Amino acid sequence: MGQCGITSSKTVLVFLNLIFWFVIILLLVFVTEVVVVVLGYVYRAKVEHEVDRSIQKVYKTYNGTNPDAASRAIDYVQRQLHCCGIHNYSDWENTDWFKETKNQSVPLSCCRETASNCNGSLAHPSDLYAEGCEALVVKKLQEIMMHVIWAALAFAAIQLLGMLCACIVLCRRSRDPAYELLITGGTYA
Repeated sequence: MGQCGITSSKTVLVFLNLIFWFVIILLLVFVTEVVVVVLGYVYRAKVEHEVDRSIQKVYKTYNGTNPDAASRAIDYVQRQLHCCGIHNYSDWENTDWFKETKNQSVPLSCCRETASNCNGSLAHPSDLYAEGCEALVVKKLQEIMMHVIWAALAFAAIQLLGMLCACIVLCRRSRDPAYELLITGGTYA
């Protein structure tokens, strides 16, 4: 249709072609938004299982050195979320790092900010964060997913409203004689 409009110099056909491609792109964006919402809602519950599997793996590879990416990630999460271990600080007792160090302590990232002389010792559990990181990470990820879902729904609603307004204008245009083409008889009006 667009090629016919270009070759025959029919502006209306070129314009209709542009509208056609604009509608196709809008529909693709709308379908993508709907898919994001549906998949986000469906897989929201599966986040906990995936986080559990991943966090177990990362805690097993912890070695306490700063250059190690897994160690830095665990320390960062524990400091930022104010948590210690997977379920609580006693989870560290089952890690290779804890067994190798033999000092009966957890990483310093488990120390509460209010504890002044905390060295990570299990002898002073009141100095350590009591809550595990897994539940907090899952909660944070689900919050982020809900923000994405709501943003996609809001954008889709605005898009539907825009399409509805465009349809109303087009329907009124065809019935109202006040709307005329700008080109009449080959001359510009």
